[in-house]
Amino acid sequence: MKRARGTLVAVLVVGLMGFFLFRILRPSPVPVDVARVERGTLQVTVDEEGKTRVRERFVIAAPVAGRLDRITLDEGDPVKPGTVLAHLHPAPLDPRSRAEANARLEAAEAARLEAAATAQKARAALGQAARNEERARRLAEAGTLSKQAREDAELERTTRARELEAALFAVRAADFQTQAARATLMEAGEEPEGAGALVNACGENIRGCLELRSPVSGRVLRLFEESQRVVPAGAPLVEVGDPAAIEILVDLLSTDAVKVRPGQPVIVERWGGEEALRARVRRIEPAGFTKLSALGVEEQRVNVVADFVDPPGSLGDGYRLEARIVVWEGTDVLMIPSSAIFRRGDGWSVFVVESGRARRREVAVGHLAARVAEVRSGLTPGEKVILHPGDRIEERVRVRPLTP
Repeated sequence: MKRARGTLVAVLVVGLMGFFLFRILRPSPVPVDVARVERGTLQVTVDEEGKTRVRERFVIAAPVAGRLDRITLDEGDPVKPGTVLAHLHPAPLDPRSRAEANARLEAAEAARLEAAATAQKARAALGQAARNEERARRLAEAGTLSKQAREDAELERTTRARELEAALFAVRAADFQTQAARATLMEAGEEPEGAGALVNACGENIRGCLELRSPVSGRVLRLFEESQRVVPAGAPLVEVGDPAAIEILVDLLSTDAVKVRPGQPVIVERWGGEEALRARVRRIEPAGFTKLSALGVEEQRVNVVADFVDPPGSLGDGYRLEARIVVWEGTDVLMIPSSAIFRRGDGWSVFVVESGRARRREVAVGHLAARVAEVRSGLTPGEKVILHPGDRIEERVRVRPLTP
């Protein structure tokens, strides 16, 4: 009896020693960051820096060579259609110059007719877009048309309205170009004695003085020439435009630009205000261009133009901003942080925490955003996945979550 009791005690002692030795020698759990698999709204965006620019800008140039009076306007001054921007005293025309002036007048007349035809076409397109929007509104109210289709009809009407506005600006500019070209045919004569003091005005006593006027309402954006000097024909003098009518210009990599479509939402951030602004893509330019990156690598870029939906506030011409173009959006999407997925062969995998151990699981990944990935199969809501799995994370390795 005593021998059996001693044997039992020895076994217990050996067992306890083995247990404590196992606890001491067993590797400690690997600390890991984890995240829960959740459902929510996922947006896939193309992010890039952009800038604002005036939608319609006009450069008033010298129609002929001559002496430019000092321009009294300053950058930022308001102008209206017909506001005198500069005074130019053209040089006398020789036969060759007169022939060139006649040719410029004919070209200006042709451009004016073309602009008028474009405006008529834009006006007809706007009328059709307005009728389509009205039909879409009635169908949407009746429940037979989707919200997206109605928004597309509204966007089409807005786009056509902007095109008509631009066409009317072009007609007005063409009219002024025609007037300027016609005025260049006026022969410059001798100035009366003492007229040198009248360098800021075109009086009735000075023959051959041209008044260059603004074709639109807006502000002076830039002065190319300010002081009195002799300028050649075609020299830019003043640039005018409406800073309130601005758009967004974003140059994207061509591989990203192919994902963008007109009408897609744009989120404008880091523009100087506290809240993000909404915009919408209006046009993707058909031609790309080469641009050097900050690292000196040549990249093919494409310009994307967007219009503000929210008021742009105090933004002006050439202001910097960051644009996030939403190329895909889904609701009730099963998603996890993109830092949890990794390549395994030809597919994607994650490590799931099960009973304190890491278990590798293959998953089918859908859309990839900057920080979140869509999971189409392989996971269920509520499961915990390991973020940034390193070399220490293997199948059935004990882990200790650090975050919920």
